[in-house]
Amino acid sequence: MPSPSTPLLPRVNAFPNSSFLWRAGAIMAAAGALAGAFGAHGLKRRPGITADQIHAWETAAHYSIFNGLSLLLISLHPRFSTHKFAGPAIMVGGLVFSGTIVTLILNRERFRWMGPMTPLGGSIMIAGYVALAF
Repeated sequence: MPSPSTPLLPRVNAFPNSSFLWRAGAIMAAAGALAGAFGAHGLKRRPGITADQIHAWETAAHYSIFNGLSLLLISLHPRFSTHKFAGPAIMVGGLVFSGTIVTLILNRERFRWMGPMTPLGGSIMIAGYVALAF
């Protein structure tokens, strides 16, 4: 028989947890490496791709790798692996930042509305890194 102090529902691990951040970091780093490989080989063959677009693509790929590696490191830290804001902000901000750049390069006319989202994603990402200081 449960006591009055026993919760009705079992306690679920707090989000985020180190396992989630580890997986997210590994996926982001792999996606960045894949994007970088495609940018170096396949993107240049697409008609109408400019040098500026290739540079922007490389930036998106690099940030995806950097953020993925950061999430891997954060997941190993006993305090920051359960930080309620830092890891999720780095993950979401990085996905929005890199994802909107990639989307705009591949199909700018259809997704023009995503342009203002790129700096928003970057700001969220930066806020996640700043949160690690506190």
